Amino acid sequence: MYLTMFLSSVGFSIVIMSVWPYLQKIDPTADASFLGWIIASYSIGQMVASPLFGLWSNYRPRREPLVISTAISVAANCLYAYVHVPHSHNKYYMLTARALVGFGAGNVAVVRSYIAGATSLTERTSAMANTSACQAVGFILGPVFQTCFTLIGEEGVTWKFLCLQLNMYTAPVLFGALLGVINIILIFAIFREHRVDDMGRQYKSINSDGEGSDVLDQNTEGSIDHVAVVALNILFFVILFVFAVFETIATPLTMDMYSWTRKEAVFYNGIILSVIGIESVVVFMVVKILSKKTGERAILHAGLLIVLVGFFILLPWGKKLPNIQWQEIKNSSIPRTAPSEMLAPFWSLPELQLPCNHTAEPVGCPVTQSWCLNTPMIYLAQYISSDVLIGLGYPVCNVMSYTLYSKVLGPKPQGVYMGWLTASGSGARILGPVFVSQIYTHLGPRWAFSLICGVVVVSLLLLEIVYKRLIAFSVRYGRLQEENC
Repeated sequence: MYLTMFLSSVGFSIVIMSVWPYLQKIDPTADASFLGWIIASYSIGQMVASPLFGLWSNYRPRREPLVISTAISVAANCLYAYVHVPHSHNKYYMLTARALVGFGAGNVAVVRSYIAGATSLTERTSAMANTSACQAVGFILGPVFQTCFTLIGEEGVTWKFLCLQLNMYTAPVLFGALLGVINIILIFAIFREHRVDDMGRQYKSINSDGEGSDVLDQNTEGSIDHVAVVALNILFFVILFVFAVFETIATPLTMDMYSWTRKEAVFYNGIILSVIGIESVVVFMVVKILSKKTGERAILHAGLLIVLVGFFILLPWGKKLPNIQWQEIKNSSIPRTAPSEMLAPFWSLPELQLPCNHTAEPVGCPVTQSWCLNTPMIYLAQYISSDVLIGLGYPVCNVMSYTLYSKVLGPKPQGVYMGWLTASGSGARILGPVFVSQIYTHLGPRWAFSLICGVVVVSLLLLEIVYKRLIAFSVRYGRLQEENC
């Protein structure tokens, strides 16, 4: 299950830094707004699939949804490698491929529900932290793989008999497909069902290959606190929403602010996100120790505060403006542009194009984003500092919300509930990229990051309101003492 979580994470992160430049390459009609939909399509697929796979895993052996979902991801990755082949509408083929990869990633709900059912309360935080650590390692290695594949270059090698271009954009997804095939083999060869109650006593599971049903006893009696369940779904939505904004905006933001080329943006952000992933793994290991002393609720509160500070730092504060892309184009193709035109609103500027024999890639903040002309740049030190803080706060919030959620649900089968939690996170990954691509493109980073700070503040207030209700099912009904969980 740890490996399955790892591969699901790799499937998402292995192309996240190259989606935008690849989209520009295969379909020049695609803009930054469509990028948001490309990123969100993964989560749309996952949101639809998670409750379905979760329900499936409640009544059938978990091997079935795991194998089918992984096979879908393998096929979708292969489709992504061929989105350059059609002569038109390439961006929609990419949209479909990413949506199907996300549908396959709905198996995250199956993984989380299995781990919740296979661990006692005292083991739960550690197991969930290990799961999230595997997810983080996948998030680390995905950009690392992408960075290594940049050495192949944008042209790469073409195999005409397969109609396949093996380059820095397609090699990562084909590698992801190979990992998926390996995962399917290991699920058949190694995976076995196992289930215990909150105290760690083993009992028969309806998900196992053998006959029989759950032996339900007094430990499963009682109603779930649905107020706590809804609150945790909302908090998890916010956590995934702000991180989706962060990872989506990384490439366009650095290209706009630091005049990085497409290849530089993929390479440098791949390195940055890899370092953040390493930081996250360390955080997961520390969290396992800290949670025994302070409890999950206090750590979740601290994590949200750190994320808030991380986005606050990203707000533009200086006076220096970013390099404007049209200025460089003007210098090479329209040498007689009047100075007054530099101050004109973007909708009144003449259409600026490079000469047909000009091969240099235009860099800087595009003039079509009117805020580029009056919004201060975000310094690289701000960006790096924010990366470090968000890389610290996000993994803390992620593992604590999953752990608290599984404890609130108790020993009953959690497939459907975990499916809804995964779906809420997927919904956040849908709205996050769309939100930031629209707000960032039209209003700029100041508005985008200010609104994010407001969302995190509201989530902190919600946590305060439901703080006392976020306790384990068995503790709520007096079967275990809270300090033993």
